[in-house]
Amino acid sequence: MGIKGLTALLSEHAPKCMSEHEMKTLFGRKVAVDASMSIYQFLIAVRQKDGEMLTNDQGETTSHLMGFFYRTIRMVENGIKPAYVFDGRPPELKSGVLAKRFERKEEAKEDGEEAKETGTVEDIARLAGRTVRVTKEHNEECRKLLALMGIPCVVAPSEAEAQCAELARGGKVYAAGSEDMDTLTFNTPILLRHLTFSEAKKMPISEINLKLALEGLEMDMSKFIDLCLLLGCDYLEPIKGIGPKSALKLVREHETMDDILETLRGKMTEKDSKEDGTPAKKKGGVHVPDDWPWEKAKELFIHPDVTPASELNIEWKEPDMEGLVEFLVRQKGFNEERVRKGAEKLSKMLNAKQQGRLDGFFKAMPKSSPEKKEDAKGGKGTKRKGDDKAVGAKKKSKK
Repeated sequence: MGIKGLTALLSEHAPKCMSEHEMKTLFGRKVAVDASMSIYQFLIAVRQKDGEMLTNDQGETTSHLMGFFYRTIRMVENGIKPAYVFDGRPPELKSGVLAKRFERKEEAKEDGEEAKETGTVEDIARLAGRTVRVTKEHNEECRKLLALMGIPCVVAPSEAEAQCAELARGGKVYAAGSEDMDTLTFNTPILLRHLTFSEAKKMPISEINLKLALEGLEMDMSKFIDLCLLLGCDYLEPIKGIGPKSALKLVREHETMDDILETLRGKMTEKDSKEDGTPAKKKGGVHVPDDWPWEKAKELFIHPDVTPASELNIEWKEPDMEGLVEFLVRQKGFNEERVRKGAEKLSKMLNAKQQGRLDGFFKAMPKSSPEKKEDAKGGKGTKRKGDDKAVGAKKKSKK
């Protein structure tokens, strides 16, 4: 789900933290990509004209494999080296959110069946996205494909975006690639969005710099996490009546989350009852849930369950051409010519000695003093080390 309303707040209060690029401008960069989010995206986006997911002759879904194969090749062709990170076991605090998502998917599934009978193709496609479920089999197939492609994979102990952030902080990669804004809350220095979008969408890569975001919002990391908790995240029920602007105001005006909650609960009114005994709507519009474990949620953002970056070896290898043909062509029904051409592109780009980035060649140099510039132009010669001391000594001797 990410953090609700965070993008808009950053656009308004910290615009310098956000920039857009063409993918090719990221050549030479290594990026940890949230694979679990990518699988979900591909299952939604890579579909047939009737809105149904791609399948082979055996009826097996292949949308996720199609997405990973071709969009990974696109990244590599642009000089990016992706390393994919898969979700592990979700935190217990997230179980309530996941249960509600499952309920909504079941409702959407029923609506989708009805749309097939009476709705338009657009209705079917819209509802299809709400019914998508990423399975264990999807994950295993994607990891198998990436291994055959020579692309490194990491299975996180828990949240994939937290592990991506850890790899970026640890210097293993330049940035974390995910659509979830809570990757920033996990303290990634740089977040890249839209990396795995279709080329047809013509969406530029969005880069968000956390340091500049904090400067623009005028807060430290602890207060930033408090802001994200108030905006709404995967671990907590949202506080009804608190929007992005009011959340930012509260964090700026109060020192701690306890102070914020005390203020909000002070604004809450007792439930009034109608004459028939049914409760009326609350006045004021703000309601803090009785059980709102923000301390546990904040701890998950500050100290997530991750494998230290220093313990992980991220390595890109030569693609297994025949292995890819066996898996994608013979087992999954892909076009052999396209698979071979794709594997050749991977091999060429992964083995090529990449040109260094220009920002790695140039270093800031101290400006030359006016005296040295005059010496260079006038040919008077440069001063040698110790000349100043010698001149000073002569002046003293004259005295």
